[in-house]
Amino acid sequence: MADDSYEFEEEEFTTDFNGQTLWRTLAQLRPHWLMTAGFLAAITIVSALDSYFTYLSKQIVDTAIVPQDMSALTALVTRYASLIVVQAAAVFTFIYLAGVLGERVQYDIRKKMFNHLQDLSFSYYDRTPVGWLMARLTSDSERISWLVSWGLIDVTWAVMNITTALYFMVRINWQLALIVLAILPILFVVAVWFKKRILVQYRTVRKVNSRITGSYNENITGVRVVKALGREDANLGEFADLSSQRYESGYRAAWLSALFLPAVQIISACAVGAVVIVGGFQAEYGTMTIGGIMAFVTYITFMMWPIQDLARVYSEMQQAIASAERVFSLIDAVPEVQDTSGALDPGTLAADIVFDHVDFYYDPAKPVLSDFSLHVRRGETIALVGPTGAGKSTVINLLCRFYEPRRGVIRIGDHDYTSLSLEGIQSRLGIVLQTPHLFSGTVLENIRYGRLDATDAEVEEAAKLAGAHDFIAPLDKGYATQVGEGGVLLSVGQKQLISLARAILARPDIFIMDEATSSVDTLTEALIQRGMEQIMAGRTSIVIAHRLSTIRRADRIIVLDGGRIAEMGSHAELIRRRGQYYRLYTRQFRHEMEAQFNHLDDLQPVLV
Repeated sequence: MADDSYEFEEEEFTTDFNGQTLWRTLAQLRPHWLMTAGFLAAITIVSALDSYFTYLSKQIVDTAIVPQDMSALTALVTRYASLIVVQAAAVFTFIYLAGVLGERVQYDIRKKMFNHLQDLSFSYYDRTPVGWLMARLTSDSERISWLVSWGLIDVTWAVMNITTALYFMVRINWQLALIVLAILPILFVVAVWFKKRILVQYRTVRKVNSRITGSYNENITGVRVVKALGREDANLGEFADLSSQRYESGYRAAWLSALFLPAVQIISACAVGAVVIVGGFQAEYGTMTIGGIMAFVTYITFMMWPIQDLARVYSEMQQAIASAERVFSLIDAVPEVQDTSGALDPGTLAADIVFDHVDFYYDPAKPVLSDFSLHVRRGETIALVGPTGAGKSTVINLLCRFYEPRRGVIRIGDHDYTSLSLEGIQSRLGIVLQTPHLFSGTVLENIRYGRLDATDAEVEEAAKLAGAHDFIAPLDKGYATQVGEGGVLLSVGQKQLISLARAILARPDIFIMDEATSSVDTLTEALIQRGMEQIMAGRTSIVIAHRLSTIRRADRIIVLDGGRIAEMGSHAELIRRRGQYYRLYTRQFRHEMEAQFNHLDDLQPVLV
């Protein structure tokens, strides 16, 4: 079992603007470069025409309206109307392409994360909350999608509007343009002052959001335990504390963002005042036209609005970059167990299995297996018994290569199993766990998950061998019955039977049962045992059993204690030795007998 060293601690990120993360996020557009180019061209056309329309308005005033030149007015208005049509087409193009790009990038990122999650080792899931992973797959991927679509639209539109506005202002009157240019460094300083303060708050918001999502997940999936133990008020208090942290950070971020916008507006108002005063003096001396002053005031407003919009986009970009950092931290996580270079497909696992002086631990100070050696012969049935924490499930996890030894070697046939491919090993294992997991869907689909090309007849045969057919057949829809999320519509025993049928259908080379019959009654267990004898014949099988009476036919029984082999032999041999296995077996047998007598005592009044 995992220890405190596996407690999840989310990576802390710096409060500096992470340009590397931004560029890596934008690089997600590379597979869609042609669409991105069209999108940028369309938004550039829209922005350039916005600025040109203001300059065209100046020309209408100065060269047509003031001189009362109707032919010039007609020509300019016609040009204006024609360009409006072009701009409308460009607006449609960039909005359409932005929407498509956002969806495609979000799909790509979610696919990368999902595929990578399939490759990560069990140790990653041991220390990473489900809520944290769900937040990365959902809300964080959505923010990245926004950044590469609508965020890019806002930034491109703002930059192009500012650039083209400055170009036309210089063309109209370079002296007044210098006044406006002097304002830009002030706005830059204001943005720098705010950026770190906004970024740190939004990073806190994202971190707390992950914990809130985890709290939701744990309380929903564990609702039965919560209600059974009366934990509603305590859980509500914990959730309220998390929500309070989220509120405080969100409040500070919103307050800073709200203060940013008025600061920009005050600076822009100063620029307009300066231009009107200086432009008024120039108009008095004939060096500035009325249309020019009107255009300049429009350009300042026209330019300051994008700057204000950039302030908004900047704060949202902090959230998107904070999300991207967490998404990339997931994608960059390196599996602890992975294929070595030139890994082989074994073709079959029908061979001897050797644990050669194996050590394993989560924490070096707390070894789980110590100098563990075991030779399992091909086709042999091995039973592992021992107290909780003795290392039984760890032996199974190492064999399945969910983890790898810290020291020592595990060999399958003549190969060190780290030289074999993960898929080559794990696809040839049939595993039935103590806590089975079913997927949403029908009974048939869940059994067929063991071998997707299996026929309905093969599925039914596997269910019969597992002892599951007898409860499936009477269901309203039989094998087409829905099991619910996680198999919630079935009992734990029924889920174990379906899980067993699924493993049988896979036709594994090695069959593993980890407390697989702990939740079924003794009659059903006897039926399963008869079916299992057929399945295990000729296959290497490893069994961890809750009831020792179920492993008496095993070729060898391994008694584990403290990560070492305490005893080994057949059931009869170990009983004759009167050692640890004998004590475990007789103690459990006595408890079972006492339970049966107590059951008869309960029935006696009814019988009388």
